[in-house]
Amino acid sequence: MTEELQLRVHGDAALTTLIYLPGLHGDWTLIGSFRAAVTGQVRFVEFTYPRTLTWSLADYAEAVDAALARAGISAGWLLAESFGSQVAWPLLAKPDRRLRVKGIILAGGFVRHPWPAAVRWARRGLARTSSASLVRFLKLYARYAPFRHRHAPETLADVGEFMARRTEPDRQAMVHRLQLIADSDWRPVAGAATVPVFALSGLADPVVPWPWVRGWLRRRCPALRGWRVCANADHNVLGTAPRPAARQVLEWIAGTPATEPVRTS
Repeated sequence: MTEELQLRVHGDAALTTLIYLPGLHGDWTLIGSFRAAVTGQVRFVEFTYPRTLTWSLADYAEAVDAALARAGISAGWLLAESFGSQVAWPLLAKPDRRLRVKGIILAGGFVRHPWPAAVRWARRGLARTSSASLVRFLKLYARYAPFRHRHAPETLADVGEFMARRTEPDRQAMVHRLQLIADSDWRPVAGAATVPVFALSGLADPVVPWPWVRGWLRRRCPALRGWRVCANADHNVLGTAPRPAARQVLEWIAGTPATEPVRTS
């Protein structure tokens, strides 16, 4: 499980494909209610990342691209949540990309994190977290989850699996992903993007402060087509406001004319 990218596909191949790239936690355990909200309207593809300590962001992008090709998926929209945005940009920039990207929807995502120093601080803190501290955090999260996911019953039902996956190898993999975030800068790629770009944010998001991200994208990303801030949602906007987020995503997809993508370089 530590070195294998996992993929699941839900829905008919005749539907538009929506490809979920998860955030820092790296799996599909917080997407259940969003998945339920789009069932029957898109073919939903979701990933769980390997708990690797060696992959670069280019390696993540190559693994996603190759897995989609093996599954016979040649085109689709990228739904890039938080860290997943750092996989979406190198995938878009990949010169030998197999996937035809129809558009990118950021969900708490970013181009370059607006506060890299804070990312490095978070990495150091997580790197020093003991197993006992991790257990205590998970116990607190279990008490908080019913409130956090009060509008997302399917996601709440998966919280047990979410917690079970938060192991020591998982913690180490998240430390590595934070280092990748701190070191990355995809502004040239986003600035040259020619596929439509949209973004969702939760109103209460101290993890990736959306006003800074939105300001840069509005100034420097001509491909930006729309932005939605969901009230009563936090950084995990797909897991805390799944139905409003799903309605907006489906509206964006339905309202965007099909175009042949021009790849970035």
